[in-house]
Amino acid sequence: MAKSKTQYVCTACGSIHHKWGGQCSDCSEWNTLQEEAVIAPAPAPVQSPHRSGYAGVEVNKIKSISDIEFKEDARTHTGLSELDRVLGGGLVHGSVILIGGDPGIGKSTILIQTLSNLTEMKTLYVTGEESLQQVSMRAKRLELPTDKLRLLTETCIERIIEMANTEKPEVMVVDSIQTIYTEHLTSAPGSVSQIREATAKLTRYAKLTNTSVFIAGHVTKEGTLAGPRVLEHMVDTVLYFEGDPGSRFRILRAVKNRFGAVNELGVFAMTDKGLKGVSNPSSIFLSRHDDPGPGSVIMVTREGTRPLLVEVQALVDESHGSQPRRVALGLEQNRMAMLLAVMHRHGGISMFDQDVFANVVGGVKITETAADLPLMLAALSSFRNRPHPSDMVVFGEIGLAGEIRPVPNGEERLKEAHKHGFTRAIIPKKNMPRKAIKGMTIHPAQRLEEALEYL
Repeated sequence: MAKSKTQYVCTACGSIHHKWGGQCSDCSEWNTLQEEAVIAPAPAPVQSPHRSGYAGVEVNKIKSISDIEFKEDARTHTGLSELDRVLGGGLVHGSVILIGGDPGIGKSTILIQTLSNLTEMKTLYVTGEESLQQVSMRAKRLELPTDKLRLLTETCIERIIEMANTEKPEVMVVDSIQTIYTEHLTSAPGSVSQIREATAKLTRYAKLTNTSVFIAGHVTKEGTLAGPRVLEHMVDTVLYFEGDPGSRFRILRAVKNRFGAVNELGVFAMTDKGLKGVSNPSSIFLSRHDDPGPGSVIMVTREGTRPLLVEVQALVDESHGSQPRRVALGLEQNRMAMLLAVMHRHGGISMFDQDVFANVVGGVKITETAADLPLMLAALSSFRNRPHPSDMVVFGEIGLAGEIRPVPNGEERLKEAHKHGFTRAIIPKKNMPRKAIKGMTIHPAQRLEEALEYL
């Protein structure tokens, strides 16, 4: 028998190596090389001298943009308004959507809810982790309309596609991709090669048949999708569940979306009847205190296409160790250390002997730089033990020279804050609205020193 050949593929960049090594020579990542079997390439088709292209194969022709007929794809509403928002307005036919999250956070729940709501479409739920009885028990517990819901328990991708070609669903769910394998590879299900090949076959099937495919994926300890990094490039949309699985609220973020805004947030509440969309997320992230406490500042962030009010908290305490601690939850820790240095250099306030802890209430991750000024003012409030006014909102980016830079959609953020009853704001000077907002006092600041003077 011929000896089977193996190769090593980097899970970070996808490069191929002929022998194992501790570090990838292309991307310099450590412990990312995984073994996979080498598939012999299929023989090349014979080119016919009498026709252009290969015999028996229809060759695509080069076209100009003016010759292409444009068809605007109508979106299908999933029955969950927050999921439609994250998808960019609804489900696009022929799209492949990858959903990742921690165990028990609600991936299978939101997928079976979506299929149950699409009563006018032909659907198929493929499960590789649970039995048909377990899936049906969940559907009955959630009191979902399951008359037209079709189920299949299978882990072989060839048989899944064969059954799908017979069933011809318009929307299909595969839960989860780590349990699916292909017969052409000898590696175990969940390996790099199996996940990549199964996803490639599902993507090809979705594009050829115009079927919308949802794929559920596991995540690693670092919170990224398990499997090769190229998996996210193969699909159209990547959605991540954020937040604590033990919390009542779930946050679904679009990390990649070819049909909508990136970083769009969908907020859900987990109930005994499944996930329900939260129409006003700002209300759950704001904890209005009777007496304002030090170390708390309300900021207006913009995630995706809508502004969101969140509470940034900071705790500054005397450090008893040789190295003061800098801990940030929901914010970038390295950026907080940089901002504390700016505060010392341009604000005259030193915290080199203080432990600084920062947190965003509700488990939201703030990725934009508009949280710079709120974080600094929250730390200052805790350091001096003086609370800020409870009717004040803050946003703005801070540069290394101490300047306060503008952020996108400043006027829209102010209108959202005014709608929730806030009457004062400290914002960058270049974000001043063209028209005054009635009932709201706005303090523009061009440098960090000016913002501190207002307080």
